[in-house]
Amino acid sequence: MIGAINGSAVGVGISMTLPMDIRLLADNAKVGFVFTGRGIAPDGAASWFLPRVVGINQALEWVLTARVFKAEEALAGGLVRSLHPADQVLSMAKALAAEIATNAAPVSASISRGLLWRMLGESHPMAAHRADSEAIYDLGRKPDAREGVTAFLEKRAAAWSLSPTADLPPTYPWWSRPEY
Repeated sequence: MIGAINGSAVGVGISMTLPMDIRLLADNAKVGFVFTGRGIAPDGAASWFLPRVVGINQALEWVLTARVFKAEEALAGGLVRSLHPADQVLSMAKALAAEIATNAAPVSASISRGLLWRMLGESHPMAAHRADSEAIYDLGRKPDAREGVTAFLEKRAAAWSLSPTADLPPTYPWWSRPEY
């Protein structure tokens, strides 16, 4: 998921972007996690996502100061990938999406995304080793793995054939879903 934020994002306006994998921001935008300045707590699961995106120290500073800050600070703090003129944010996000779609096998990208987010909460690297090994075993037997290697050796773009909606390995996800 790529967020193309072409204007200021304060409160829920920025919280809702935190689950996105990559965020691009207008260079003239302002951002703020202003909750404590309003006497409330962070919303939209920001208390879970923000420290994972920018680190606990940066998250605490932004939340506790409740200040609205400029796009440059959002970039320096790791909240966004890059800054662009507001009228170019969407086209830059689309270009990045096209690059991902061209270079990453869709099933592999879906599983890799799930692994990266999921492993943030694991207490030991062995959990990642087990999950990675299962994924490599499952994906290594699929046509996209063969195509990816062949395309690399032939120095051409890969023609992916699998779809995340139909071709995820039967063992995915490798973890039990939390109860809500």
